[in-house]
Amino acid sequence: MAIGERILMGPGPANVYPEVTAALGRPVLGHLDPEFLSLLEETCDRLRAVFRTSNRLTFPVSGTGSAGMEAALVNTVSSGDVVVVGVNGLFGERMCEIAGRLGAQVVKVEAPWGEPLDPAAVLSAHPAPSVIALVHAETSTGV
Repeated sequence: MAIGERILMGPGPANVYPEVTAALGRPVLGHLDPEFLSLLEETCDRLRAVFRTSNRLTFPVSGTGSAGMEAALVNTVSSGDVVVVGVNGLFGERMCEIAGRLGAQVVKVEAPWGEPLDPAAVLSAHPAPSVIALVHAETSTGV
């Protein structure tokens, strides 16, 4: 299959830098290769710095944004927890579904799709939520 060059202008997938394309042509490192383990440890160290944690179980997740969202909620929400979720698009709705499947009491703070959420409404939605969950870039609506 011969695919010509494309310019991708959506929220994802995105065009890949030529350096990344070249790297994809190199031999694959096994998950126990010393070079891979060194790179993984460096990546984990940097993630711990970004998230200001010393937790040794901090590691990257290879998956879609929804996989990352589910991983975050599964690791922070317990059955019966109150979870305030900002909803102004598809991915906010998805967070509600995930939190609900985990047994959380979901409190939705809604804005019309494509409109920003009111921070005061989020903060006043519940006096003591266990988690406040917001989508940083709601690609379904461009907010």
